[in-house]
Amino acid sequence: MSAPGKILLGLLLATALHAQEGGDVQAQILYAYHTEDTNGLTSLIQGMSAKLRDAPDDDALRYHLAHAQYRLGELSAAGMSRRAESAYSECIDDLKPLLQKNVKSVEGLVLQGACYGGLADLSSVRAVLLRARAADRLQAAAKLAPRNPRLLLIEAVQGLERSKPGSPERHQALAQLNMAVQEFDASSATSIDVPGWGHAQAYLALGRELQARGDAVGARNWIEKSLIAAPDYKSAQRQLATLAKH
Repeated sequence: MSAPGKILLGLLLATALHAQEGGDVQAQILYAYHTEDTNGLTSLIQGMSAKLRDAPDDDALRYHLAHAQYRLGELSAAGMSRRAESAYSECIDDLKPLLQKNVKSVEGLVLQGACYGGLADLSSVRAVLLRARAADRLQAAAKLAPRNPRLLLIEAVQGLERSKPGSPERHQALAQLNMAVQEFDASSATSIDVPGWGHAQAYLALGRELQARGDAVGARNWIEKSLIAAPDYKSAQRQLATLAKH
């Protein structure tokens, strides 16, 4: 093989390895989240934080770190609000350099909007300000990619959590959730530009909403689909068990 050919092959192998590492990290984050392993998430966060200190320009690593913080915040929100607040705040801060470098990073905007929203739910004093910032990030993302599935999912989840049953806001949130599911079904993923999270979460969210509306058959279909996407998803397992009791 010629020297240029060897150089090209080396670059291709390095790129493939980096992509595989990114996919592995993402898979580890999701597995820890689905199995509700906060210790595992904490360990991943510590490892990525150490790597980021040595490679502060690694935007993919920075995104994965923020995603792990977001998931830790979600898992900690119910019983350990201080840890959840810290995780959401770290997620927001981790994404700032990425968004300063690229203000049109749709995935960065969506994830930061999700973390602002999570933090708002834990802070009665700053809730209005934080929700305004969440809305700002999500609106900016919507102008760039209105059918991004993670954008639709986060908007839908926040809408469902903050709207009353039967209200126009709840109908709008459900419509967004249905759109998110359609977009997830049509998407594939494994890079910073198209992360691979949200599928199982969207399916479970739709199953829960259908169950709340009395549609047991539809709920079962989507909850089971969530478990096909993530067999170890404890929240989906519990939801399916609850459905079986009725």
